[in-house]
Formats: sequence, C-alpha cells, structure tokens
Amino acid sequence: MECVLWLGGAVVSAPATLVGQLWANLYSEFAFALAALLPAFLMARIEQRNFDDYGLPRRAAFGRRFWAGAAWGLGAITLLLLALRGLQVFGFGHLALHGVHIVRFAAFWGMFFLVVALFEEFLLRGYLLFLLAGWAGFWPAATVLSLVFGAIHLFNSHETLTGAAGAAVIGLFFCLTLKRSGNLWFAVGFHAFWDWGETFLYGVPDSGTTEPGHLLSSVLNGPAWLAGGTAGPEGSLLCFALVGLLAAGFHFRHPESRYALNLPGRARENQVGLSL
Repeated sequence: MECVLWLGGAVVSAPATLVGQLWANLYSEFAFALAALLPAFLMARIEQRNFDDYGLPRRAAFGRRFWAGAAWGLGAITLLLLALRGLQVFGFGHLALHGVHIVRFAAFWGMFFLVVALFEEFLLRGYLLFLLAGWAGFWPAATVLSLVFGAIHLFNSHETLTGAAGAAVIGLFFCLTLKRSGNLWFAVGFHAFWDWGETFLYGVPDSGTTEPGHLLSSVLNGPAWLAGGTAGPEGSLLCFALVGLLAAGFHFRHPESRYALNLPGRARENQVGLSL
C-alpha cells in the first residue's frame, strides 16, 4: 500500500502531460478506494465480524451480479441517450478516436471507473450504511447517505442542482439493489459501466465533467431541464423517469430483501421490523 501511495503521490505532484494527469487521477482514485476499504477490514477485526458483511463479499467479486449490473448500467445510459436523441436534443456525433487508441482508452476508462465505483459504493453504501442502518434502520440511513452522495457531486465544476439531485436518486436506486440482492456487486457494475458509457463510449458530461479520450464526439443541445445542460444526462428530468423504471424493474425481479445486518441478540430482534 505504501508503495502505491508513494507512486501515486509522485505522479500527482508533477504530471508532465495530459496522459500523466490521467494516470495521476487513477492513482488518486485508487488511494481513495484503499482509504475506504482498509479501515473496514480493521473494524471487522475489532467487531469480530466478517468483512463480507459490509457489502462486498469476496466470493462474489466480479461474478454474475457484477456483470448483470454492468449490462443494466450500460443499457440504461444508452436508453437515456436514445430517448434524448428521439427528442432531438442529443446527437451521437462522429468518431473521435481511431485504431489502437480506441482499445487503450476503453481499457483505461474501464479500469478508472471500476476503481471509482468500488470507492464510492463502499464509502457510502458499505460499512457506513451498515453502521447507520443498525442504528436508524436501512431506509433512513440510505436516504441520508444518498443525499450526501448527491451533495458531493456539487463540488464538480459544472454540476447543477438538478444533476446532483439525479445522482442522489441514482444513489437510492443503488441502495435498493443492495437491499434486494444482499451485496454491492450489482451496484458496482452498474456504476462503473454507466460512467464508462457516459465518459468513454458517448463522450457526454458525467456529473459536470467531460474527459479526454472518448470514442464519440457527442453533442447535447437543448433546454437544460431536458438535455441536462452542463451536468450531462444526469441533469435531465428524463433521468429521474429512467431511474423510476429501473427501480420498478429491479423491485419486481428481486422482490425479497436479502440484506442482513447480522446483529446479535436484542438488536437482531429489533431489526426484523426494518427488513422490508
């Protein structure tokens, strides 16, 4: 870990080129992910629990639920952009990359957003949600942390209030997938490939941020409430409708709660009423 942080710090301190800056950003996200995960490993030892209880069971890593989430995430952002295209506020543009650069940037952004998804999902829907849910109940804790998730996006330079609200609603959807599937792997896959689709595949703003190395030079052109404005598709009111459809679909596909706090004694009995 110290070696990774040292190397990341060295790159971050003096990026010589755009490529260096991109790798610096990846190292930073990797360090953030470690900062979220390692304390949970320590708390698992202290609390005499299994780390898997906090939402990322290692035996399920990158398994069926992850790839199902990936398919839902990429399909969802594609469906949203197709709807915006039908309303004539979005255009796919033209190819912005060619040859080997397509493969290189596809792999880089895939790796980048996988790390981002692991970091953000575990930070706000892993140990912290596990802790707060044991005290206040799952949905009150999920609501508060989803609002925090949305508010964090306001630190992005071109984010909007509507875009941040869209991120919060997506966060609530991720909490539903955690509640019904029992772990975060579906949410991690969805999160990573939704972001990958926005940033690399379609080249649209992702929560106010447009990155280099995108496959298409797409254009959002229309009223901000419909096209999303500087926030990107997450700032469109259609995004809220889409998340509603996703939540309904997931609800009917996974009707039973599988999320368990594994609380001892009286605390476990009190949790029964919060399991819906």
